[in-house]
Amino acid sequence: MRRDRMRIMYRHLNNEEIDALTLQGCMSKNWETVLVSEDFDCSYVRNVCFSGNVRLGSFRRTFTIPGGSVRHSGVYNACLHNVEIEDDCFICNVNGHISNYIISRNCLIFNVGAIYVDGRSSFGNGVEVSVLNELGGREIMMYDNLSAHQACLMAMYRNHPRMIEKLRGMIGSYVENISSEMGFIGECSSIINTTLVDGVKFGPYSVIEGASRLRNGSVNSTREAPVYIGTGVVADDFIICSGSKLRINAAVERCFVGQACELTETYFASDSVFFANCFGGNGEACAIFAGPFTVTHHKSTLLIAGMFSFMNAGSGSNQSNHLYKLGPMHCGVLERGSKTTSDSYILWPARTGAFTLVMGRHVQHLDSSPFPFSYLIERQGISFIFPGANLKSVGTIRDVKKWPKRDKRVGKKLDFINFNLLSPYTMAEAFSGLGILKALKAANPEAEIYTYKNACIKSSSLQKGIRLYEMMADKFLGNSLISRIQKSGADSLASLHSALRPDIEAGCGAWEDLSGLLAPASEVEKLILDIETGVLTTVEEVSARFEAMHADYYSYEWTWAYSAIRDYYGVDLSDAGIEALKGIITKWKKSVLSLDEMLYADAEKELGLAGSIGHSAPDSDSRMADDPFVNTVREHIAAKTALYNEVIDFLDKIN
Repeated sequence: MRRDRMRIMYRHLNNEEIDALTLQGCMSKNWETVLVSEDFDCSYVRNVCFSGNVRLGSFRRTFTIPGGSVRHSGVYNACLHNVEIEDDCFICNVNGHISNYIISRNCLIFNVGAIYVDGRSSFGNGVEVSVLNELGGREIMMYDNLSAHQACLMAMYRNHPRMIEKLRGMIGSYVENISSEMGFIGECSSIINTTLVDGVKFGPYSVIEGASRLRNGSVNSTREAPVYIGTGVVADDFIICSGSKLRINAAVERCFVGQACELTETYFASDSVFFANCFGGNGEACAIFAGPFTVTHHKSTLLIAGMFSFMNAGSGSNQSNHLYKLGPMHCGVLERGSKTTSDSYILWPARTGAFTLVMGRHVQHLDSSPFPFSYLIERQGISFIFPGANLKSVGTIRDVKKWPKRDKRVGKKLDFINFNLLSPYTMAEAFSGLGILKALKAANPEAEIYTYKNACIKSSSLQKGIRLYEMMADKFLGNSLISRIQKSGADSLASLHSALRPDIEAGCGAWEDLSGLLAPASEVEKLILDIETGVLTTVEEVSARFEAMHADYYSYEWTWAYSAIRDYYGVDLSDAGIEALKGIITKWKKSVLSLDEMLYADAEKELGLAGSIGHSAPDSDSRMADDPFVNTVREHIAAKTALYNEVIDFLDKIN
């Protein structure tokens, strides 16, 4: 946290000022340790007990405190020990004391208990959070600028102990550099009606109103993205990043709260990390890794020992990490974009594929990770997978469109978030699932129900899943090819072949989702090696590598797609003919329009249900005509048809 402090020239008090302060109820055993600014006016310091080294700035402005009362800046009714107060602060009614703090200019501290640092503090930095496995073994070491990706390395790559050791060393160096015996309150911050602040540093423009207890933490507020902590909040061993809010009796213990998050309405979290744009209300979290856009609203919802991102938890969602044998050591992963319906339950360990809808109570240890965009539904105690069914859901598309619009972060962003619905990561899962489905079908063509890792797949669902994953492949690979052709500027087939060659070698093979950041597994392994061998030596350098990987995403993606087109279609883009290219693009058009028609039908069904109650409800046709999402689907169909014609015309011209 930057400490942009004013340079104030201090002087000793003169005898007249000491006499005036004494008459105004002030006291000190040694007035020599009380220094003031050149234009200090003692009129605005009353009933103050000074001890240790105290520095006071000037008091020229007024404050309007809650309720509308206008008060002049100054210090009134307080005990100050080893405190520096810069210009134009208003400090009033400190029932306990303020000790060992630097208070920057224009701060308001009113009606508080005690604010102090007792000994050397790291302000929550260096605290270890036991995510996922409550018994330990996946600890994340917090620090001010922790990203979801750094946390992911520490929690999920425990097979690289040397890398973990190096990362912990880097964070340890940062912790040592920021540790201090003096706390800090940034400029224009306000702390009002707050009972206890013990070892907390505050960034500029922090707003603390009615908190019960803040202990050993950092409030990393900024002018562009203030942090708000409200009524009844209790926070111990914590870090709260810019733009975040803790409101209405929220309580956190050993938690990292990333940028633009909100925890409210008695939400309780322990040993958990929350990254960009998470929301938690009413419920409870224990030992969770909440990646970007993890959302839970309901009192009855418990998230425990799970890893999530882009996730929405339904009311009553629950998981078990304790098999009553060796303790709460189990954990699970709901991959990006997953949802749980009301009263859903999953027995850990388990894992779902990306964008999976979970409904019902699943009491077997499931692994549906090869089947992205699926429904995982329990019927009479049996878990059924409906592969690819979520691809035709309007909810999936609506979520993907809303996430970028709901990114509330401003200024420097700690997490590098890839919002793409289709990517090499999800496509690799889909290709794996496609292979499994075809193998199951080939092994027993007449079966009505197939089994896969404690779950069942109906024959009809298997057939639909194959078709949906094939359309998904046509859409993604066609999108990548068309985008590359449009950017090629080619005027001949030879120049097009040249333009289609990948920009970089990295991208082929497996991909990883580092809690929002999508990257080739080879690049992640290279990063890990560079940490282990000392090529990267600071947390800033590691963060810069993540940023570079995020910036290169589309180059990586094309390298993957270039190879996948060869493997899937049997078309080598280094010498492909025009007709082969047209064939891929024609499949793309057919699949894109088919998926859009499925979305349109799903929207029609949803709107029909919405209008089925009440005599005055508009009919379905009217609702369809007025609904903005439906209009977006219509526009998408028209736009993709036009794009198809444009690309085909281009290929005809260079043929």
